[in-house]
Amino acid sequence: MSAYILPILFILLFIYCIYKRLNTYDHFVKGAKGAIKLVVDIFPFIASIMIAVALLRVSGITSWLTQLLSPIFNALGVPPELTELVLLRPFTGSGSYALLEDVLVTYGADSYISRCACVIMGCSETIFYVATVYFSQTKVKKLLYAIPVALLCSTVGTILACLLCRVM
Repeated sequence: MSAYILPILFILLFIYCIYKRLNTYDHFVKGAKGAIKLVVDIFPFIASIMIAVALLRVSGITSWLTQLLSPIFNALGVPPELTELVLLRPFTGSGSYALLEDVLVTYGADSYISRCACVIMGCSETIFYVATVYFSQTKVKKLLYAIPVALLCSTVGTILACLLCRVM
């Protein structure tokens, strides 16, 4: 079914443009120009997040934080093996998916740890990436409450995810 969604959307779009007597090609080019401008505008913000994540991992800070915070997460019901995933998820989507893959390979898809990791991935978001993209385009500069509240909600979601996986 998913193989047909994009072609159907394009066909419906062209039918709509013909019905409204719009110049489809000109509107397409105008949209592409806007997309290129958007990419150029947000590229520095995305690059800075990617560089920061790479520096955190290479410097060993994530390993150190994982060792430091594992007992705390364990006390909250989050398996210590998932500490690095919980720490990196707010920063990077692809990096956290790589960690998820490692968890699935190491512990098996049906294990408690793997189920927790999958639910954590589903209930959390790459907070800093999303904030970077959205806030850079909306010109919002006062992030005093947005980021801490998002991190708190992600942490609560992680704890509840592991609790639900334990019960189920």
